[in-house]
Amino acid sequence: MVPRPVCVVVPADALHMTAAHAWGEGVVLTRELAQTLSRLIQQRQAGLGEQALADLSYSNLWLFRRAHDYRYHAGDWPLISGHTYDGQCHALPLFDVNAAPQHVIHQVLEAFGCLYPLCARDAQGFDPARYGVSQQRDDDDYLYPAEQFRRYAGRKLQKKRNLMTQLQAQHVLSAEPYTVALQAQGLQVLDAWLHDKGKPLGAADDVPCREALALAPELGLEGFVYKADGQVAGFLLAEELQPGVWVVRFAKGLAAFKGIAQYMFHHFASAAPRPVVWLNFEQDMGLANFRRTKLSYQPAALIAKWRISQLPQDP
Repeated sequence: MVPRPVCVVVPADALHMTAAHAWGEGVVLTRELAQTLSRLIQQRQAGLGEQALADLSYSNLWLFRRAHDYRYHAGDWPLISGHTYDGQCHALPLFDVNAAPQHVIHQVLEAFGCLYPLCARDAQGFDPARYGVSQQRDDDDYLYPAEQFRRYAGRKLQKKRNLMTQLQAQHVLSAEPYTVALQAQGLQVLDAWLHDKGKPLGAADDVPCREALALAPELGLEGFVYKADGQVAGFLLAEELQPGVWVVRFAKGLAAFKGIAQYMFHHFASAAPRPVVWLNFEQDMGLANFRRTKLSYQPAALIAKWRISQLPQDP
């Protein structure tokens, strides 16, 4: 788990106080909000296809609600407030920012600091002479054609192909679609993975991963538990963001089975319950090992997530 950043919003003037009051303190994200938030998010993501942002799903927001201190603010212009991984206060709009009146955008920025994350379609409607329009490389999603994982073709992916081939030659591999009946096996993998990485309980994404294993069907997560010679070796849980566009939420494999990660990606791209055209591996959060690993799979694109802030205006 990434330590939760602390963010204090201090009203600078009466307008700021009015803006903050318009949305109130909000409420923590609960499972009872799933239908409401899913509907609003689907409207935000509509038509984006493979450019859909990995952050924008109810299950992702709920699973990482602690890390970002997410709160839901209902109303005519609903949004979710929180903190980015680098500690910036932000509002995740659950409405079309390009259709919102300018005074609404101004009030949101006064109350919450910035709009984030916005896709390119939304960000392009903001005049850079009036607004700060920026992006952080650490936030970018990694996007891959699923065909790359089905074949690992070409020189640049040769090492991935070799690792998978060696694993297949050394072990009899099997995969079982994930259900909560397999939760104990998933937890066995997770505990062993934490040990392999030298991480204590509660570190990395341990807590969200445990919740995902317990509530996968409810959260719209699908995947497989993998075994080598009958021994549990790994699991993968993914979510379909758009038809044919899947984001890998959790993929844990044991170090004893070298090549298991490459095999899990290959298998899921080939045997998912519905067609897989694109795979999204989410952001790297600026962590060097994540970045090296994700780049090594040769992404077709990095999907930027834009931040919008208010520039000081001349009196």
